[in-house]
Amino acid sequence: MRTPKILAAFAIALTGAVGAMSAGAATSSHASAPRSLPSLSQCQHQVKALTFTRGALTVGTDDPVYPPWFESNSPTNGRGYESAVTYAVASLLGFSHKQVSWTYEPFSSSYAPGPKRFDFDINEISWTALRAKAVTFSISYYNVTQSIVTIKGDPVVHQHTPSELRTYQYGDQKGTTGLAYIYKYIKPTKQPLVFPTLEIAVQRLQVKGYDALVVDTPDGQYMATQQLKDGVQVGQFPSTGEHYSLLFQKGNKLVGCVDAAIHHLTVDGQLAGLQKKWLGIYTRIPTIKP
Repeated sequence: MRTPKILAAFAIALTGAVGAMSAGAATSSHASAPRSLPSLSQCQHQVKALTFTRGALTVGTDDPVYPPWFESNSPTNGRGYESAVTYAVASLLGFSHKQVSWTYEPFSSSYAPGPKRFDFDINEISWTALRAKAVTFSISYYNVTQSIVTIKGDPVVHQHTPSELRTYQYGDQKGTTGLAYIYKYIKPTKQPLVFPTLEIAVQRLQVKGYDALVVDTPDGQYMATQQLKDGVQVGQFPSTGEHYSLLFQKGNKLVGCVDAAIHHLTVDGQLAGLQKKWLGIYTRIPTIKP
């Protein structure tokens, strides 16, 4: 996912559309079946010695950040879904609000291999098998769907049965989960147009250079209402198991305890409550079939 950040050049470091398709979206088992987890009490005694800065939790994200994931471009205020999730995880691991510090990490470099300057990154990053070769991911903190976006007046706005969807000209950014979804599930009769950045893809869509773009539902909502003139989010597709995960340096031992915290938040309903509070805007988007 990439909200207003989608219109910056966040070229995904994948090896082309075919590589992206093989990476695919996450399976539901990865999203919902956590590894063997330590207890939170164990974690509270261990994690402060495992963090990037001893005794503190360092969290990476992009700059600027946007609603509904963050509010007022301020990750530190606990408002917005990702800020709230971060502080809920931190609290379960024994960190106070003041012990959480934030650092800038561009989306496009977050999943590059190598050392990280944070304990985890929270930035609407979808798990894929290809990215997981370079970094370590937590279990899901938000299950995301794909949606279709177009310009008012395009036939796809009203004609989007599965057979009709196959007839349109699609466009998307190279290496995205949206492009992979087009190939795997919509299976159009016309070869999709592939652009080096989402910015270019959006610009071409605006001038009706093709019919529709497929993108994560949160991205699509922002794109249709804020970025495109006369943009329309036609609908969202059923979940295929794609989800957002917290991202860690490869092999970071902290992930087990963070998974334990996310699992606790899921089981006791806190994640659902935070989604209802901050992400209700997405539940009103109708579901359509590919």
